[in-house]
Amino acid sequence: MEIAMFSLLFAWLALWATGRVVPPEALKSSWPAWIFLTAWLLLESLHVVPMPETVVAALSPEAARVQSYLTEAGIPASSTTLSVDPHASLVSLMKTLALVAVFFLSLALLNRRPRVSLLARAIVYWGTLISAAAIMLHVTGAKMEYFGMPLSYEDSSKGTFTNRNHFAGYLEMVLALGIGLLIGGLTDRRADSWKKFLRLAIEWLFSPKMILRLALCIVVIAMTTTHSRMGNAAFFSSLLIAGLIGISLSRYATRNTIILLVSLVVIDVAIVGSWFGVDKLVKRIQETTIEDVQEREDPAASTVRLIKDYPIVGAGPGTFYVTFPRYRGEKVYDFFDHAHNDYAEFAAESGLVGLAILAGVVITSLAAAIRAQWLRRDPLMRGMSFACIMGVTAILIHSWVDFNLQIPSNADLFVVLLAIGWISLNLDRRHSGPAGEGPAKVVAA
Repeated sequence: MEIAMFSLLFAWLALWATGRVVPPEALKSSWPAWIFLTAWLLLESLHVVPMPETVVAALSPEAARVQSYLTEAGIPASSTTLSVDPHASLVSLMKTLALVAVFFLSLALLNRRPRVSLLARAIVYWGTLISAAAIMLHVTGAKMEYFGMPLSYEDSSKGTFTNRNHFAGYLEMVLALGIGLLIGGLTDRRADSWKKFLRLAIEWLFSPKMILRLALCIVVIAMTTTHSRMGNAAFFSSLLIAGLIGISLSRYATRNTIILLVSLVVIDVAIVGSWFGVDKLVKRIQETTIEDVQEREDPAASTVRLIKDYPIVGAGPGTFYVTFPRYRGEKVYDFFDHAHNDYAEFAAESGLVGLAILAGVVITSLAAAIRAQWLRRDPLMRGMSFACIMGVTAILIHSWVDFNLQIPSNADLFVVLLAIGWISLNLDRRHSGPAGEGPAKVVAA
């Protein structure tokens, strides 16, 4: 992933240096997010830079105390770092650079409406193929092995993931993009006669919209058969939240938008879901015990003690698996390489400063998407802003009990959604006029 992203980034920069491409408006206008991203990169870099022990002690006393053991082992004090595991933090820094490259390339390359639509459709249809395979594996109760890891699909759909909850997190974002595409293709044509109604119905049945709608039904089936409690709850909660925002803020929402959102719940849950295991999901939710809740809560609760020891800049990105064993409670027996709570893990590894910086990236991007709901007349841009709001909200909800943002594929797609928030606000938009709309700007490929 890193090699691919860095190669694409350097290729774009080479084209820019030779004057063959120009930065689009979305890339320029996303400067608030870039301020936070730059601060995040500086913070992660600071964790791996060797510095005097006195500096480490001033910024992170507990890290200095842990690093003092290195001095006793004969390692010079000048080589101490803010991270208790510099190698793990360096690996994390490289991953972060790749994700920042994804954000940059999304803003730089999605500079025309067809490109935005093509990317969204590619993600949705690829997610549909994975969902179809996941359903078949689950229905047949398949058991197989990938790279030495045995996987069983008897209890739930997992797709290409080892964890059904992470597969559900991926599908949440795929569904958000798919629903965004449906909204982007809506019109407000009304049938004033039965003849016209039948003609419109036939047109819809043989249109790409029908293919997309069927694809989303497959993804919903896969989501249901993951039997992920928080995954399904996050999906429907984010759909409700994004729907309310879209309907209340959008001055250009059509009547069909409301009908679509209602049909998504009625058709996908009441009909499709009931055929493919929604009863099992409901049963699993009903059978949730205090022990099940504590199994997720205990690691996060123990992480709070870790945060108290490294409150400002954390113990270092990627170091959770090293630092957590010292703080885990008596009821936590298993090994945890992640906190099962993204907020707790980011705070533990990068401190409250790092958590605030990441919040800034997400909040500014969501604000851009919400603003697009209010300003944009373009149906595709309103659909993409809806996708950003829904997909990002779903992961923010799911992150309270899981670590989707530690999974590269999910983190990549999350970053793309953040970029789409800025694109939906700025693509082909003229900053004059009552609605902030206008003819498309000419931007080099």
